Amino acid sequence: MRRIFTAAFIDRVPRDHSQSDGAFRRRRIVAAVTLVVGAVLLGISLSIRPGDALFYPMTLAVAATWVAGALLSGPLHLGHILFRDTLRRPVATPILTGLLAGAVFVAGALVVREIPPLRAYTDDVLDHARYGSIVLITVVTLANGAAEELFFRGALFAAIGRALPVSISTAVYAIATVATGNPMLVFAAVLLGVVLGLQRRASGGVLAPVLTHVTWSTVMLFALPPLIAN
Repeated sequence: MRRIFTAAFIDRVPRDHSQSDGAFRRRRIVAAVTLVVGAVLLGISLSIRPGDALFYPMTLAVAATWVAGALLSGPLHLGHILFRDTLRRPVATPILTGLLAGAVFVAGALVVREIPPLRAYTDDVLDHARYGSIVLITVVTLANGAAEELFFRGALFAAIGRALPVSISTAVYAIATVATGNPMLVFAAVLLGVVLGLQRRASGGVLAPVLTHVTWSTVMLFALPPLIAN
């Protein structure tokens, strides 16, 4: 277990993702513009009344913004982790991490539902799942989870450079989430951002964060609404 943990979050696999100064500046400019546009669209999308059909195209527009910014910023990498002395694509460990993170958040929800102000903020998000099409909600939830990782742990992480990329990317991720006006989402962004940032730093790519985020989002989508009922 210790070897699995260190391989997934601590030990950094060999990689050479160096860029020219010009390419690095371009990545930073694209990341900055994408961050502003994406945060604004994110705030607008979550201000839409639950059940309104406009919610789906708006949230897909947010995902499209993150993906476009990630792809336009420069090369992205899937990454590897060391398993039994062999470099492999991270798949099983990130999925397990997403399930464990989901379990932690579910346990936390048992406390949140007993605190009216926090419960109200959580309900504001979950109402979209309660009153919307579960199929469409699932699509936009998973699409946004993957898209956020391509940008925040892909383009943005690479644009930060070698100095404190986990801390800075997590802080920026949380600040972007402030646009939603929901402190519970900001809190989740901080906790999840640290885990995803460590995965990105260790593996050198976006595959592990994407799988963890999508798995965690799936748990949240189906476990929290019945747990925190109106």
